[in-house]
Amino acid sequence: MLMLHGSGPGTTGSGAWAATAQALGTSLHLVAPDQAGFGRTPVPEGSRGGLRLWTEQAAGLMDALGIEHYAVVGHSMGGAVALALAAARPQQVTRVVAVATMGAPGAPLSAELDAVWAAPAGPLGARDMLSRLVLDQALVTDSAVDARATAMREGAAAFASLFPPPRARWVDDLTLSAGTLAAVRAPVLLVHGADDRVTPLGTAAPPLLEHLADVRLHVFGRCGHVPAIEHPHEFRQLLSCFLRWDRGH
Repeated sequence: MLMLHGSGPGTTGSGAWAATAQALGTSLHLVAPDQAGFGRTPVPEGSRGGLRLWTEQAAGLMDALGIEHYAVVGHSMGGAVALALAAARPQQVTRVVAVATMGAPGAPLSAELDAVWAAPAGPLGARDMLSRLVLDQALVTDSAVDARATAMREGAAAFASLFPPPRARWVDDLTLSAGTLAAVRAPVLLVHGADDRVTPLGTAAPPLLEHLADVRLHVFGRCGHVPAIEHPHEFRQLLSCFLRWDRGH
């Protein structure tokens, strides 16, 4: 299973999926890379990142690993990449789980996402960003803030090139066309928080439900932008059941 992180400053593959991977790793071969511009993966010279690059890198990574068939789980930006990858590689991608996903046609740049992308590196920026991601502010602990602030500082130079203002254009870059969505043949599970302010449910999910051929939606009540952190046990159960699900039964 390929696990693709979101776009907040300081995000990494291991940081985004650590708890989920720890619970599922005994039964699955998990690959959770840092996408270009995040963590230890640089943006190639002459590139600024974007959906095409991230999709090509994800496909190239799985090819290089010799993995012919795989599920893809993507959060936020990573959800858009997961859907684009499924459209580009229909023979290889077996399942898609798009969590609090971007990519829906017509979805605007929310004020919360704009603020997340603009968060300055350091403790104040980290705390402000994390507070926007979750509904329960008790999850914004000092240790979580310190860890994210450190990651933001380490990746500040690369991240600065990814989403400079005006930022609506980067949402447009991550938007999937109706044709791309129609090309997704794998079963898709959309997972969303009812209280997500970064990619609000009302603009993120309906267009995808309309255009994807084989899709279902699970909504967590009392949940913001990161269901894997806000409802970890239920999220892992949902993920496991969907990955084991047989369309013939």
